[in-house]
Amino acid sequence: MGRKVTVATCALNQWALDFEGNLQRILRSIEIAKSKGARYRLGPELEICGYGCWDHYYESDTLLHSLEVLKALLESPVTQDIICDVGMPVMHRNVRYNCRVIFLNRRILLIRPKTALANQANYQELRWFAPWARSRQTEEYFLPRMLQDVTNQETVPFGDAVLATWDTCIGSEICEELWTPHSPHIDMGLDGVEVFTNASGSHHVLRKAHARVDLVTMATTKNGGIYLLANQKGCDGDRLYYDGCAMIAMNGSIFAQGVQFSLDDVEVLTATLDLEDVRSYRAEISSRNLAASRVSPYPRVKVDFALSSCDDLLQPVSAPVPWRYHSPQEEISLGPACWLWDFLRRSRQAGFFLPLSGGLDSAASACIVYSMCCQVCQAVTQGNEDVLADVRVMVDQRSYTPQDPRELCGRLLTTCYMASENSSQETRLRAQELAQQIGSHHVGLSIDPAVKAIVGLFSLVTGKRPEFTARGGSSRENLALQNVQARVRMVIAYLFAQLSLWSRGSRGGLLVLGTTNVDESLLGYLTKYDCSSADINPIGGISKTDLRAFIHFCMERFHIPALQGILSAPATAELEPLVDGQVSQTDEEDMGLTYTELSIFGRLRKTAKAGPYSMFCKLLHMWSETCTPRQVAEKVKRFFSKYSMNRHKMTTLTPAYHAEDYSPEDNRFDLRPFLYNAAWPWQFQRINSQVLQLEQKAQQDPDDLD
Repeated sequence: MGRKVTVATCALNQWALDFEGNLQRILRSIEIAKSKGARYRLGPELEICGYGCWDHYYESDTLLHSLEVLKALLESPVTQDIICDVGMPVMHRNVRYNCRVIFLNRRILLIRPKTALANQANYQELRWFAPWARSRQTEEYFLPRMLQDVTNQETVPFGDAVLATWDTCIGSEICEELWTPHSPHIDMGLDGVEVFTNASGSHHVLRKAHARVDLVTMATTKNGGIYLLANQKGCDGDRLYYDGCAMIAMNGSIFAQGVQFSLDDVEVLTATLDLEDVRSYRAEISSRNLAASRVSPYPRVKVDFALSSCDDLLQPVSAPVPWRYHSPQEEISLGPACWLWDFLRRSRQAGFFLPLSGGLDSAASACIVYSMCCQVCQAVTQGNEDVLADVRVMVDQRSYTPQDPRELCGRLLTTCYMASENSSQETRLRAQELAQQIGSHHVGLSIDPAVKAIVGLFSLVTGKRPEFTARGGSSRENLALQNVQARVRMVIAYLFAQLSLWSRGSRGGLLVLGTTNVDESLLGYLTKYDCSSADINPIGGISKTDLRAFIHFCMERFHIPALQGILSAPATAELEPLVDGQVSQTDEEDMGLTYTELSIFGRLRKTAKAGPYSMFCKLLHMWSETCTPRQVAEKVKRFFSKYSMNRHKMTTLTPAYHAEDYSPEDNRFDLRPFLYNAAWPWQFQRINSQVLQLEQKAQQDPDDLD
């Protein structure tokens, strides 16, 4: 009697609407799974068309081409003698569903639609799909003729059912269903399902990996069983990076851990596990067994196939492994770097152009590109032919093989220090030293001629010449002169991105990288259409606090001593005149808030769903030892005033790597008005009234401010 099963799950770097590429990666994963002895292969959510198709799901073409890919999979000899579980959109009775299609030897066993759709934050699945609401029910799905010709089936089961093989029972979950309060695996497990599968399209957020791992291990700790999780990996066409982390667990322990960040397009995990371990684990949990006696049964689809072999006595089983988590600094080093690589190769550009100011934010973007170069060299050394082929296209040399990250960085990254009369010698030297140590092709120039020409044109037309505040001008003049410098830098950046390689006799163009962090975006501490306006931004979803820790990490990991001076320097935009050759302007002084405070405001606004009054109430306790109620109120009012005045800037924010749950990104994640009453009269009056009450109470009873 067979009892040991070898199962496979995978992480695939699929690309929205890249049907040919997606098909080849699916076939390669099935081939690898079979070579490792697996008899069940699980793939990511919507892997046939790619998860991020968004409104393309409305198009009949997306459904048609998905069916065509499914037909190719059914016909391929690679898919024979292994149960294949693939994801695609399916229309049933004129309703679109997010489905798993499970097939074996040219016959479709079950089409299982998703029952709980992700519809928060970055996810809008209810926009395109309907959830399957008929729990434990199936219907007949009439196959299109193109599939009937292959499967010799007219109809197949469609709905909420499980598979019953000769040796075990298999149940499917799809991504969000694992995160719901009453996940399907609970009742499936009580009904005798021993192998659970979860096909996910789950993106990376800093410090999120533990939540995914905890959900899987707890699912099998309480109920026993084998749990397979597959996930998409890479950038499939937008701001999200899907971070793999495929895994196989049993009875609360992890038996196979996938890589979270890598340049491999296909990763397959397998484990050989003993079904009797599941049965004996469940046998002694009396509360589970009592609940199982009352559960409603699932429809079972009988499958004439076994995951085990009859002669498996000497077959070794997999051992548990401890899960290795990356630190947040490692995540920043790896995730955005992989995202940049996917964006670069899929956009078919020849590299990046980065305005390097000598400050922390642009240094962080540069370090992420350098980390990307390190990963590319490592992948090539390990024999990744796909990466080697891509990098040869980028540098336009068929025989090129990268070995040194610094040398590769010199080919892929052009950095530029754009000085003005307000720039200090210190920032110029810091930018130059960093560029030298990471190997980028570095350019230095002065923007003063362009700035003077633009200001001169204004003076010629109006007869007035604006001045900085330090030279007797008004705040309006001061801000306008700062903005001119910032916007000139954007124009120069795009000119050099288009023609820099041409001037050096090389082919191709460069993608302009942005350097604004999530905290500055939140407050609007940036010039609209300035140097922060770029093609993509690797740090736009990362806080200043995390970026400081990341720079310290890079200094030690990559041995870049120039970062020490950048870390110790004050954050400054260098847009106002120097005083005795020294910087007179700092970011935190300009904002009137610290970066640490901005991170707190951001998390309370988005994650805690706090408006001005609720934020004031929460911060009264959080900052009770450092701030009076009036000081807390002033900080909250200052934040919301600036945030609301500058919210319009989020409509043109450069697409950025999504890394934080408090991102103000206006495209899909943080949907808010961009025209506010920035005075917040009702809300601020409520705060002011509360401050007066607290101060009066404090005067009456100085020992009790609560």
